[in-house]
Amino acid sequence: MRTAFPFAAIVGQDQMKLALSIAAVDPSVGGVLVFGDRGTGKSTAVRALAAVLPEIEAADCLYHCDPARPDEACETCRGKAKPRRARKSLMRPVPVVDLPLGATEDRIVGALDLERALSAGEKRFEPGLLAKAHRGFLYIDEINLLEDHLVDLLLDVAASGENVVEREGLSVRHPARFVLIGSGNPEEGELRPQLLDRFGLSVEVKTPEDLKTRITVIKRRDAFERDPTGFVAEFEAETAALRQQISAARQRLGDVEVSDESLEKAAQLSIRLGTDGLRGELTLMRAARALAALKGDAAVLWPHLAELAPLALSHRLRRDPLDEAGSTIRVARALGDLAAA
Repeated sequence: MRTAFPFAAIVGQDQMKLALSIAAVDPSVGGVLVFGDRGTGKSTAVRALAAVLPEIEAADCLYHCDPARPDEACETCRGKAKPRRARKSLMRPVPVVDLPLGATEDRIVGALDLERALSAGEKRFEPGLLAKAHRGFLYIDEINLLEDHLVDLLLDVAASGENVVEREGLSVRHPARFVLIGSGNPEEGELRPQLLDRFGLSVEVKTPEDLKTRITVIKRRDAFERDPTGFVAEFEAETAALRQQISAARQRLGDVEVSDESLEKAAQLSIRLGTDGLRGELTLMRAARALAALKGDAAVLWPHLAELAPLALSHRLRRDPLDEAGSTIRVARALGDLAAA
């Protein structure tokens, strides 16, 4: 198995790392979209995320169901209904699954196990990538090049949290709740609005222009490629600290207070920007709460909202033919107006 570059060793790209960390603390934020220049560490950061995620307790089944949530269990686990303490479970890493651009629908949703069918005459379901990503992260590089019918499929599953496969005499339902992470280069095409709206946070990454930063990136990448094991060991302490920070943030997340004043600020910001629907401020509130939990703060305050507003709202703005400013600038302008009010 190929060694992943350490998350803690990534230089710069602070907003991208922050967005991924927030999604790790609270998956209900709704996923992360990372768009920008080639060679800026988008794929590296996503694949490095797995090492800083705390392990999860999972049932001994194909879908690693959550023993604490029997209402979301697969058919196999429901058929083994036992008292909570009697169920067999184990600790396992959070899955971070790559969805290759050329993956077929069968590879994604699952299909009949042909080898078993031909050798034993038995119909058995072979789980796909959606099953492997349950309770974890599903990563799609070059997501803007994904075929439309696969986009529709992902939208359906993301909305329901369940994958339904009915084909070749099979009828299978299984849980498929995952955090969707997409990356791509905007020069190669835009993302469909329906899919864009499904992402909670959107980050624009650029090639660093600072000379010192560029040199540090090159040195670290070169050191990693020459000795991956030694380089990972060098950052093990920082990796462990990040893992502990995320674990602690998850535990305190439910205790973070979100006052009516903070909710009012989030709503006012969305109104000023003219975002469609209420998903923007709901995402902003959830992300700000996760950020407060990461920082060890007891309540969501204006600085939390202001820091995350560009990530939660920029991709939800309507195009204004009378305003040539980019979406990030429009959000910054609205933040300034609201802070001064």
